[in-house]
Amino acid sequence: MTYKQSIIDAMAWLGEQPDTIFIGQTVVYGGSFFASSLERVPMEKRVELPVCEEMQMGMSLGLGLQGFCVVSVYPRIDFLLLAMNQLVNHIDKIGVMSDGKMRPRIIIRTAIGPKKPLDGGPQHTGNHVAAIKAMLTTVNVYHLQTADIAVAMYQHAYSLGGAWLFVEEGSLYTE
Repeated sequence: MTYKQSIIDAMAWLGEQPDTIFIGQTVVYGGSFFASSLERVPMEKRVELPVCEEMQMGMSLGLGLQGFCVVSVYPRIDFLLLAMNQLVNHIDKIGVMSDGKMRPRIIIRTAIGPKKPLDGGPQHTGNHVAAIKAMLTTVNVYHLQTADIAVAMYQHAYSLGGAWLFVEEGSLYTE
């Protein structure tokens, strides 16, 4: 199975869960390789957002606190950096600040942009995994580098709950 197909299968499985909602850029209208990974997710589970990374992360937290399992889509890790305040200071700390009473389920998807067939340049192809991982204490960070475990990891994140950041490899979508 290809990397892309494994992600499609994982998103389809998440889309079948009764409490999931998918928010972000390119979740309805396309425009990135990520959009194709949602082809089997029902449209009524998707909310397209404008470019508003920090607000999106705040919305993810709010929806998670309301009982949704939020799949928050950031097509490039480079632009996830604009949401770091919400991720580091709120989502990562909410369990500690609430003595474990608040544990929203949030699955954040992002990717390291591909350099082939078209190099998007340094603002679209950065690898910030180590730096982001160093800032987070409770958010689970998983760099998804192979197809064989994608479905199982997304299912595990859903079942275990809490906050997860999945960093996918954009270059593997074309293989």
